[in-house]
Amino acid sequence: MDHTSTAAATTAAPKTRWYRQLYFWVLTAIVIGILVGWLAPATGIAMEPIGTTFVNAMKMLIGPIVFLTIVGGIASVADLKKVGMTGLKALTYFQVGTICALAFGLVAINVFRLGEGVNADPGAIKTSDSAAKLIDAGQHQEWWQFITNIIPTSVVQPFVVGDILQIIFIAVVFGIALNALGKVGAPVLDGVQRLTGVMFKILGFIMKAAPLGAFGAMAFAVGKYGVSSLTSMGGLIALFYATSILFVVVVLGSVMAFLKLNIFSMIRHLKEEYMLILGTSTAEPALPGLMRKLENAGVKKETVGLVVPTGYSFNLDGAAIYLSLAALYIAQATNTHLSIGQQLGLLAVMLLTSKGAAGVAGGGFIALTATLATIGTIPAAGIMLIFGIDKFMSECRALVNFTGNAVATLFIAWWDRTLDADRVRRVFAGEAVDPLPALAPGHLEAADGSGAHPHKEPALQESTAGVEPSLPARSPFYSETA
Repeated sequence: MDHTSTAAATTAAPKTRWYRQLYFWVLTAIVIGILVGWLAPATGIAMEPIGTTFVNAMKMLIGPIVFLTIVGGIASVADLKKVGMTGLKALTYFQVGTICALAFGLVAINVFRLGEGVNADPGAIKTSDSAAKLIDAGQHQEWWQFITNIIPTSVVQPFVVGDILQIIFIAVVFGIALNALGKVGAPVLDGVQRLTGVMFKILGFIMKAAPLGAFGAMAFAVGKYGVSSLTSMGGLIALFYATSILFVVVVLGSVMAFLKLNIFSMIRHLKEEYMLILGTSTAEPALPGLMRKLENAGVKKETVGLVVPTGYSFNLDGAAIYLSLAALYIAQATNTHLSIGQQLGLLAVMLLTSKGAAGVAGGGFIALTATLATIGTIPAAGIMLIFGIDKFMSECRALVNFTGNAVATLFIAWWDRTLDADRVRRVFAGEAVDPLPALAPGHLEAADGSGAHPHKEPALQESTAGVEPSLPARSPFYSETA
């Protein structure tokens, strides 16, 4: 992808000292939260409102940011076929990635067989009230519901409940309609781009409280569940983390190597987002930061706006590893024998159920219950065997999901032949790069790259020429200066 350089060469901004960077304070807050939850469990549990408030504040912005980004990306291109092909390529990649992740989990638990010897009696397993609600939700979750639930019953409801899939559907339809309006829709697109800038500015304000949110969430988790949960089933937790790390290094690392990029450089570049996920146990608060950093790295806005939010529902590599590993562990623990054919059938069902509870509280647990209920061979009550440690596995699921979506976006950009690998490599390495040429508000990109939309009158194009771009070139998370 060819980016026009600015007249003046970019000069390297002064680096912020390590003790003034966001990731350092988030990491420090996580450590303090663990200590508080461990040494004073009651105090740790009392910190729950701090973490919950921060996560809610972040989730408040996820829906509008996803909607505005997708609408702005689709409405700004002249060739809608390219958008459709990008979406089709993304879904294809997501399915292949999910199959690989599920296979990793199946192989790991078949090799180490940690469930053997537990000899749990499904009829004697007691179910807590909180787990019973999730199990009930999973048992009533049909494999096909994630398809039918994409279409909302109202325009407002998805933003109220935070259903990302439904928000994506509305945004795609709205963006296509806005694009079809041509010059009539230009003022609306102008407003969309300006609102996007406002939402990211608000996000920057909220991110200043990230250390407090991470402290509250981690203190509550450790105080509520205790470190005893980690030691009692440490083998299963260790296997899940080891399998996830191997998947990231081998599978996702190979994809990055194919793109001539380094996955460890990408991880270092996204360290603030990783710390945020580690502290809050969910990848949603890091979604906006990932989108802006990938845009700054040179991935086209419409690619980022379509692939990243969709991947949060369809490309859940960490959840896929968890599902296959946990399901087979429960089968082994309850002495339920599964043949290779039955395990492959289980994998086929997981391809659908892994996406059925995306964005729902306890989504991984619900998806696991839905899988077992659909198969009917493994007793659903066996889920209680891992309920106590599910919270400590959610961090790893979210981290792998996040990494998988970052790699997927880069790969789809390469597939679309719009990836500037040299710029991405330099940005990930922390080198100074020329700022991207920002489109003026209301600007619609032409298929020939001239920047003039075929339906747009010259007078309208000139009217926005002197307007300051509403979107900053750098992410609000990407701070090199104090």
